[in-house]
This record gives sequence, C-alpha cells and structure tokens, in this order.
Amino acid sequence: MKAMIIEKYGKVPLKLADMPIPPIGEKDVLVEIVAASINPVDFKIRDGKVKMLTKYHMPLIMGNDFSGVVKQVGKGVKKFKVGDELYGRASKGRIGTFAEYIAIDEEAVALKPKNLSFEEAASIPLVGLTSYQALHDVLQLSPGEKVLIQAGSGGIGTFAIQLAKAMGVYVATTTSKAGYELVKSLGADQIIDYKKEPFDEMLHNYDGVYDTIGGETLEKAFKIVKPGGQVVSISGLPNARFGMEYGSGFFKTNLFRLITRHLTKLEKQYNVTYTFLFMKPSGEQLEIITELIESGKIKPVIDRIYPFEEAQKALDYSEAGRAKGKVILKIK
Repeated sequence: MKAMIIEKYGKVPLKLADMPIPPIGEKDVLVEIVAASINPVDFKIRDGKVKMLTKYHMPLIMGNDFSGVVKQVGKGVKKFKVGDELYGRASKGRIGTFAEYIAIDEEAVALKPKNLSFEEAASIPLVGLTSYQALHDVLQLSPGEKVLIQAGSGGIGTFAIQLAKAMGVYVATTTSKAGYELVKSLGADQIIDYKKEPFDEMLHNYDGVYDTIGGETLEKAFKIVKPGGQVVSISGLPNARFGMEYGSGFFKTNLFRLITRHLTKLEKQYNVTYTFLFMKPSGEQLEIITELIESGKIKPVIDRIYPFEEAQKALDYSEAGRAKGKVILKIK
C-alpha cells in the first residue's frame, strides 16, 4: 500500500513509500482509509517530542485519525462487518493513517456519522475525543459553569466550543480578528483578541481552562481560575501525577516532577489543579460524539482538503498555524 512515512526524527519531509498492508489481530478491523486529518501531534511525533511518552520504530507511517470502510475483520470482532463506514483515532502505538489501509482495534472506532462525508468525519476523532476527555472527564463541567478555551478558531477550538455549548457551559475563547466571526458562529460567549487583549486581565473566577498552547499562556491561565478549579492542557508538560497514572516508571515520573516545578508552584499558589492530558482512543466516546453530530449540535469545521500526494503541503499549512478549523488529506 502507499503510505507517507518518516525515516528519522526531526524537521524531515514526508516520504511517499510502498509499505506492507498491516496484518489484523483477532479484535482488529482492516480499514481502507478514505480520508485522514492533520493534527499538531503529527508535528510533535515527527520532531521526536513525544519520545518520552511513546517510542516509535522507523520507518514510521504518520497520521493519527481517519475515516474509511471496513475491508476485513478479525475472528473476534463483534461490533463491525465488512462494508461498514467507520471513523476513529489510532492508538498511540499503532498510528499510521496517512496510508491506504490501517489495522485498528474495534474498541477504538465507531460508525461514521450518517450526515457527514468521509472528509468531514475524518476531521473529528482526535479533536473530538481530546475535547470530550478535557471538558467532560477532567474538568467535569456542569451547565452554567465557565470555561476558557484557548485558540478557538483552530482545529481543536472549533470543536471544543461547540461541545462546551452542548454541555450548557459559558465559553470564553481567544482568537485573532480573522477568527472572530467563526468562533461567534460556533456559540462563544466572550471572544478575546489575543493580539490586543490580555485574557488573564479580562477573565476572573472561571471554573476551568482548556489550554492548547502551553508555555507562558498556560502559566497565565492559573490566574483566572477560581480556587478549587482546574487547568487541563494538551500542550503543557506532563507532571508527576500524569507519570504515575500513565505508568511512566520511577525515573520518568521524577523527571516530570522536576520539569513541572513551576506549574506545581502555581497549583499551590492559586489552589488550582493542573492536568496534562494525553488523549486515549475510545469508540464508546466516539459514539457519544456521533449522537451530538447527527442531532446537529456539533458540525465539523474544515479549512482545506489536500490530495494524498500533497501531504507535505497539508502538514506545512497546518503547522503554520493559520488554519481555521481542520486540514484534511483525501486518501482515496
């Protein structure tokens, strides 16, 4: 099968290669991929920034989420059959959606929403699951509570705003002037131009922050959360609590403790809990997301669709940070 691979870590270009079609296990389905999406984690994997969490062998087929059609099922598969249209997020150790086929555990996928095209469906799994786990599982937001969602016009932000509004939550978000009308149309209650307005001076007494930026932006987030509230980040550093829960071992857990001393200090200073989120694939949660999509409460936001052969252009465009919504690869 044709696949986009890297052969080493670093700012290396994607390479089109012929790779073997992956074998399926007893609980796997073999999916012919129709579309895949670009996500920031793709750059982090390429650059070797997640080596501390997940080790990959080279050559590595890139890509994390997809939509497609089942071509073969393992002997123990009970949920799906050949011909089913699915979407999903590959597990950390079995990525590879920039390819014509993927073998994936049946528990990691769900039936594609009936009202979406394959390209639209491919835009959902990673941002959808990440946002659901951040807002629902970690922050445990209730109707009427307040959350700040950073970078509202990006791939994750456009989904997270809609999910939070479906949960009955008051949403503040940051964006540029160019993204104002988009986030407003998605339901954002307060919109902050991050180029002109300091969010940490404008917002107060929030129940939670969903950080997608990290760095100084993450550190400022602690100032706006009320005592007992939470900050969840997908772009910050993993802390010791994450290391213990993830089973990282003594050395890595203590390393995480060391490199996040400043965040631990902020936790104590503001009486706020910090959580680093490393999303887990879940077909069950995708089914919940499917219901929200089919009921019209959430719609995909796509910036551009690239043909498979232009995967590098798609990656470059996404990495530049100008996309409003998701960037999609059309595989088939």
